[in-house]
Amino acid sequence: MIEELLPDSVVAVDMRGDDEIEEAPLYPEEEALIARAVAKRRREFSAVRACARRAMDKLGVPAQPIVSGERGAPRWPAGLVGSMTHCEGYCGAALARATDLASLGIDAEPHAPLPDGVLDSVSLPQERRRLGELAAARPRVHGDRLLFSAKESVYKAWFPLTRRWLDFGEADIEIVPEPGGDPSGGFRATLLVPGPLVNGRRVGVFDGRWAVRHGLVTTSVTVPHLP
Repeated sequence: MIEELLPDSVVAVDMRGDDEIEEAPLYPEEEALIARAVAKRRREFSAVRACARRAMDKLGVPAQPIVSGERGAPRWPAGLVGSMTHCEGYCGAALARATDLASLGIDAEPHAPLPDGVLDSVSLPQERRRLGELAAARPRVHGDRLLFSAKESVYKAWFPLTRRWLDFGEADIEIVPEPGGDPSGGFRATLLVPGPLVNGRRVGVFDGRWAVRHGLVTTSVTVPHLP
């Protein structure tokens, strides 16, 4: 599912459905991270790493451990950039060579409204206003959940470039649906704090894609190398 949102330079592997998402073998370094985790957490943790290792194989990179670094961000093998995501009934990983992209982020969420009160804490007033416009154009799309997922993808692309936290209110996201009735489109995140340096140039916006499929909303952000 996530593959349709990414450029050809990115390899994506995902699993959908609880029957497919089963606990997979782990390296000792990974096992140490979830030694006390409950069964559900172990299944998600191992399955998403199985996706990532299949993506490594497609890129010709030997399978290896994926441990968590600062703020839980995955530590990718040298020469790779990537992102992982999982939610109920879905997990996926996307990888690219660092020579092809500066960074990327993906996220998947159940396509359902956010819990009461969450939208106000993760969005800006102008974003909530634009969600009203999106609702008029795409009434079947849960725009609040889409906005949350887009912000997650933005953060996942941001952090490897900056090693700094990005608050929900520090990126202003404008969602643009595709013409016609398909529940998909693009979005642009305008960073409200100094952006990362890519090839010595400051990046002020991140561009992304989104789609609603099979009861899920998926989003992606790719940060290209600047000339």
